[in-house]
Amino acid sequence: MDGVSAQQLETCDRFGVTPVPVPSDEKVGIALNVRDGARPVNAVRHLPVGDTTGWYIWGGGIVDPAVTERDDFFVPLHVSHVAEWSPEIVPYLALPPGHGVIVEPGYEDVWFDPALLVE
Repeated sequence: MDGVSAQQLETCDRFGVTPVPVPSDEKVGIALNVRDGARPVNAVRHLPVGDTTGWYIWGGGIVDPAVTERDDFFVPLHVSHVAEWSPEIVPYLALPPGHGVIVEPGYEDVWFDPALLVE
């Protein structure tokens, strides 16, 4: 499938979902703390809008919504550069909108939340 790696296909198969491609020229919203090594890596996928994949990715534990809603918390990053910031999240990027992920060495949590599909 174009825009979906073999690793992403395997992840989607494990969770019984149809992959939704993440073209390399589209963007994710990602927190700078991910690049700086904050772990675990958290990610949720909303519905894509424009040239975005719908993914929002951050590092560390639960973050106060007031912080994540600041204009400077998430920065746009092309999918082609996500592996440089967080290679461990790449296998999950083809999960469909509505999915969430927490991952760090030795730990994986993946879920579906229909509230993520509300615009």
